[in-house]
Amino acid sequence: MNYRSISTLGELKKSGYKSVSIKDELRSNLIKSLKNNENPFKGIIGYDDTVIPDIQTAILSRHNIILLGLRGQAKTRIARLLINLLDEYIPVVEGSELNDDPLAPLSRYARDLINEHGDKTGVAWVHRSERYAEKLATPDVSVADLIGDVDPIKAAALKLPYSDERVIHFGLIPRSHRSIFVINELPDLQARIQVALFNILQENDIQIRGFKLRLPLDIQFLFTANPEDYTNRGSIVTPLKDRIDSQILTHYPKTVETSMEITRQESNLTKEQNEKVKSSSLLALMIEQIAFEARQSEYVDPKSGVSARLTISAYENLISTAERRAILNNEPVASLRISDLYGVIPSITGKVELVYEGEQEGPSKVAQILISKSIKTIFQNYFPSPEKQKKSQSINPYQSIVSWFGKGNVVDILNSASDREYEKALKSVPGLKDLVHKYQPSLSEKEQMLFMEFVLHGLAEHSQLSKFRLEHGLQFKDMLSTMFSLNDEDDDQSITGTDDFYR
Repeated sequence: MNYRSISTLGELKKSGYKSVSIKDELRSNLIKSLKNNENPFKGIIGYDDTVIPDIQTAILSRHNIILLGLRGQAKTRIARLLINLLDEYIPVVEGSELNDDPLAPLSRYARDLINEHGDKTGVAWVHRSERYAEKLATPDVSVADLIGDVDPIKAAALKLPYSDERVIHFGLIPRSHRSIFVINELPDLQARIQVALFNILQENDIQIRGFKLRLPLDIQFLFTANPEDYTNRGSIVTPLKDRIDSQILTHYPKTVETSMEITRQESNLTKEQNEKVKSSSLLALMIEQIAFEARQSEYVDPKSGVSARLTISAYENLISTAERRAILNNEPVASLRISDLYGVIPSITGKVELVYEGEQEGPSKVAQILISKSIKTIFQNYFPSPEKQKKSQSINPYQSIVSWFGKGNVVDILNSASDREYEKALKSVPGLKDLVHKYQPSLSEKEQMLFMEFVLHGLAEHSQLSKFRLEHGLQFKDMLSTMFSLNDEDDDQSITGTDDFYR
């Protein structure tokens, strides 16, 4: 039956419509979803075997939920997707500010209206998208904001005494009756404000000033927070935590592949960028590895976490770095380079919280160290480890390349170099192309250039070559001669070749 054609309380009664609580509504729709093998949490990646089953269990149990996890773990997105489990439309008393159920009115306004008009009382239909409210917890949030307070203007306008409940201005929570209400970063809410939530969670009613007011609110609560032990900003008071039925722990992607999938989904690239810049699975892998290295880094505060937003922003900057170079060189297509990774440094520096040692190094140097470690880790997935080759008695595949640099030769990879200049610089190194073809035989011409540069970076990170930061790019040189010729002036330039890259 098309319930939305119903416009009065009398018609609603005749239709046989039955009201259910929001928790029963969510439960019923989730059961249908599970039976039909549908996914109401589309776009949430990496939680199929952990977080999502826990949320489904909590909904089936009709629980209020808290999602506990570090920043950038999709907590708010999960909360917003819960509306997919609501009925598309529900009836409300027309004009009601509390989404009053026509069959079970809650507010004084709705009760008075039904008493006056009976079955002719107007009925409106509210879409599920309007049944979601969200509040970011900040220290300045008041009880009046969440619960409500006496409104002297309303009292004067209606000529009512302050003892009349009609002078109450309801806060966000009562206005979320029959809806999903989310409080983000719950520990940031002052303890006295958290206490005001006790009755709502346990007895489903509210208290405003001195009113003897009982409103059996029907709300699905969902809270998000960083783990208590991990934040200095505040904590969740124990009685409130006890009243939240299900606590669900979120986490970062467990594999680089999952992280890549999230970045690919969330990256906000223009149509022009997608068409003009040739993507590279190698560079995409390195971007994700930067985040994994950051989460294990001695310089980064593990309690703060490393958000998935880091890799998303970094990938966008990577694409834009290549796009800018193509624009400057008037080239129709932009190909990514390993050196483009240094264009993502601004995306890293603002998204990692550093410990004391990291502050001493500085955000930019820490970002460069993370890039260096990412290159070193990924290199061994594609080529033999230079460290193992040094110890092995077999022929070292890198020897001819290292020897060429040992004769005083250098290679400059400039940020704005055209494709032709880039290719010329790489092809000047004897044996480099043959090495790439030997270990990665199925590459296109453009991919060969990328992997040839990759070899130079990999050798530098394994102390076979040195890598200098020039003002407008990078320079690869012999490691040994660089160490002997290093003077105080050179010390200000960046040299690589060890794990202490850019120190």
